[in-house]
Amino acid sequence: MAHKKTINKGGSNYSTADYNLVSNGGTGTPLNPERAANLQHPSLYINRELSLLEFNRRVLFMAQDKQVPLLQRLRYLCICSDNLDEFFEIRVAGLRKQRDSYGRGTGPDQLGPAEQLQQIDAVAHQLVQQQYTVLNEELFPALVAQQIVFPPVAEWSKKVRTWASRFFDAELFPVLSPMGLDPLHPFPQLTNKSLNFIVSLRGTDAFGREASRAVVRAPRSLPRIIPVPMEFSNGQSQFVLLSTMIERNIGRLFPGLETRGVYQFRVTRNSDLYLADDDVADLRLALRDELNARDYGSAVRLEVGEDCPDAVIQFLLNQFGLDSQDLYVCNGPVNLGRLAKLPDMLDRSELKYDSFTPVTSVAAQSGGKLFSALKKRDLLLHYPYQSSQTVIAFLQAAACDHKVLAIKQTLYRTGQESLYVDALIEAARNGKDVTVVIELRARFDEDANMKIASRLQRAGVQVVFGVVGFKSHAKILLIVRREKGRMVRYVHIGTGNYHEGNSERYTDLNLLTRNKRITGDIQKIFNQLSGLGKVANVKSILHSPFNMHRKVIKLIQKQTERAKQGKPALIRARMNSLNEPQIIEQLYRASNAGVKVRLLVRGICALRPAVAGVSENIQVISVIGRFLEHSRVYAFGAEGEEEVYISSADWMPRNMFHRVEVAVPVLDAGLRATVLEESIDCYFRDNCFAWQLLADGSYKRVRAAQENGAMAQGVSAQSTLQAHYVSAG
Repeated sequence: MAHKKTINKGGSNYSTADYNLVSNGGTGTPLNPERAANLQHPSLYINRELSLLEFNRRVLFMAQDKQVPLLQRLRYLCICSDNLDEFFEIRVAGLRKQRDSYGRGTGPDQLGPAEQLQQIDAVAHQLVQQQYTVLNEELFPALVAQQIVFPPVAEWSKKVRTWASRFFDAELFPVLSPMGLDPLHPFPQLTNKSLNFIVSLRGTDAFGREASRAVVRAPRSLPRIIPVPMEFSNGQSQFVLLSTMIERNIGRLFPGLETRGVYQFRVTRNSDLYLADDDVADLRLALRDELNARDYGSAVRLEVGEDCPDAVIQFLLNQFGLDSQDLYVCNGPVNLGRLAKLPDMLDRSELKYDSFTPVTSVAAQSGGKLFSALKKRDLLLHYPYQSSQTVIAFLQAAACDHKVLAIKQTLYRTGQESLYVDALIEAARNGKDVTVVIELRARFDEDANMKIASRLQRAGVQVVFGVVGFKSHAKILLIVRREKGRMVRYVHIGTGNYHEGNSERYTDLNLLTRNKRITGDIQKIFNQLSGLGKVANVKSILHSPFNMHRKVIKLIQKQTERAKQGKPALIRARMNSLNEPQIIEQLYRASNAGVKVRLLVRGICALRPAVAGVSENIQVISVIGRFLEHSRVYAFGAEGEEEVYISSADWMPRNMFHRVEVAVPVLDAGLRATVLEESIDCYFRDNCFAWQLLADGSYKRVRAAQENGAMAQGVSAQSTLQAHYVSAG
């Protein structure tokens, strides 16, 4: 079987100059305007998984974009690779499970799991091929031009060869464990995404056994990139990959045997956790058992180096129970994501984004000042342009304030070393009544969250593990304070997690308020999460899984009716993903009625804009930039009449029906204007990093237009906001 001749067929149809993938979004059904009367027709919906792959194409394009600093381009390549890893671990694994149980298509596009896997196969192989083309033909040459080099073994100097040999003996040889393969030593159980080598051998070992193959696992305890000492590097910044170091010296592990070939490989496994919450007595114990097994789930993808022979490839496919379509041949290191460490190893500021320090508000200098400030008006914070230190300082002040009686907070992802957790522990030790709702099932953060929960419980914090069957995804903090003999509530609501690191990399909105209606609603939600009460009768906020979906549809329908009456009607919204079919159908109806719809959707978008008779009035853009776009904003109404909400929820079925989410109104007119300008309107002026979704499911880069024969000035929303906050701060 000539695997490599069949796997990497088909070239990319985009270049560094532009990117416009022409497809019909993977529905397999040609668009037909005559079907506009049936707004639920599958041809009007883009497949979720294929849309997610297209997001990764846009990320990969950033690795080619010469507007982006070189080392950051490398990071984007690694982000794309890591995203694909998770795509296979979760999305492809789930589809395979559905296919094997004879499942049918459940999405609005009606593609079945087998059809989706077939189309994913074609797109993902092309995407992987493009990754290595970008690495080898663009990034590596650009790095060499900057004296940053991964020299091929054939070009190693005598001094480098001597150093590498000694390094192997001192650092690698003691931790490597070769595993010969024979009837008494079957193929080992290899962990998910670990780097491995299969070695072809010839000869007889010390015990008289014929040797043919062995497996060597690369130690996870060692860095994947090794700097060559400066005295051997001819003035360059030279590096050697751990995989190269092992390949070069692997024969030392098999004395007396002939090493005929050494080939990298990596297997990706199903990493989703399948727990029936209502069938387990203790979710923590059940999760711990599942986590122990996560690294050994069923195989879904095999990656091999391009020099791997067909016979060895077939042997590996058989070992993992995979077929040829599950094979990805890599023209370079099979673990691309590990190259993300390189920028941190180099002191080359000119090849990175300019340093940026978030603005810290005056109130953050003394968190206690916020109690007084919030008596006058609500406070809006925009991460990462403004610092999360404001909220941290507020929580720290509350922990020590003798007037504060209780603190309640949700934690979804926060990181093991967290100032938020430290403040909650301090509050408990100071006698406050502290309740924390921790979501144990936050994917890939389960272990960290269990450790945080134990730490909080040891400090006397009341820890609640959410609701059976529903992830607690809302980002809310409630502080109860006695002021002049009465109880006053203060609330923080965010669109992102309580995570200091993410607040410097993700764009998120945060509202601090003491508005009685909002704080009263948040109090009810906390009581519902920790207790066993019925649906909270909230007055001002949208609340999943109870009323958010219904109210979002009503808000869309309100604009539809206004348009039918000839009144100004406008819907503006931004989110990470949009694929809830009933909401999309209502947006189609709004468009047909004449409502202008402007959507900023970073990733998955199942809605088709600009379809004749369906969505001519809908415009969708996606922005990929320095910061990860993460805010969720919903705005309904023409200018001056908007109802504006910030939220933790995307417009997806899981957020509407299977998670605890909130969307809170922005009541202050000035703050509403700020939210709309900074989170939506300025992005629709972006002509540097914005992509427009077309009716056929493709994306087209938004370019600066020509004016009088010259290019108009480029506008980057993120750069504009950075400059604004730096000057204002």
